[in-house]
Amino acid sequence: MERPPLVYGQGQQLLVVDDEPGITEMLATTLGLAGYQVRTAATGRDALRLVATEHPDLVILDVMLPDIDGFEVCRRVSEQPDAPPVLLLTARNSVLDKVTGLTTGADDYLTKPFSIPEVLARVQVLLRRTRRSADPVLSVGGVVMDEATRQVTRDGRVVELSPTEYRLLRYLMVNAGRVVSKSQVLEHVWRHDFGDGVVEKVVSRLRQKLDATGTPLIHTVRGFGYSLREG
Repeated sequence: MERPPLVYGQGQQLLVVDDEPGITEMLATTLGLAGYQVRTAATGRDALRLVATEHPDLVILDVMLPDIDGFEVCRRVSEQPDAPPVLLLTARNSVLDKVTGLTTGADDYLTKPFSIPEVLARVQVLLRRTRRSADPVLSVGGVVMDEATRQVTRDGRVVELSPTEYRLLRYLMVNAGRVVSKSQVLEHVWRHDFGDGVVEKVVSRLRQKLDATGTPLIHTVRGFGYSLREG
């Protein structure tokens, strides 16, 4: 069977966070040869410091770290202005771990052992997906999304969103007035089938933040999916 071609970077800055020297060295070397600039960290504290000072374009983050749990690191990264996408690496493969990672702000999830071509493909997809559009402002029903600053407001009030919630809202805003299914959300927000439970949980979190001071905008269409609309 013919292997898919490897995808190469264009000098984007990546941060690899793992306390296993063998994995860190392997990823750093491979990603460097693939055209990326790579920094590494072995602890959660070092990872947070480098994210704040180096502003990487993407973080590859192991869940099991010696000081701060990778899920907590992911949550803190997602709260920073213009947060980079996060690709989680872990030996865990349970649905609960996937839900935890994705709802704390992770953009994608790879289970060890993984293949280098898959890592390169996931990195390229995440970098492409988070690239800012030429027309950076979306507006629906008092909700304004400025993709140049990654800021979301509703009726002038700033709405703080995780990267996952941001991508979900963007997809709903682009398709405002239409009904999108859970499978469509999974395909366009994560590009993986993590199950309906993940979609329901993230939609619930987004509703709590978006509708805190206004009428509901995200409507459930039973048996079909969700629709973002007024009324």
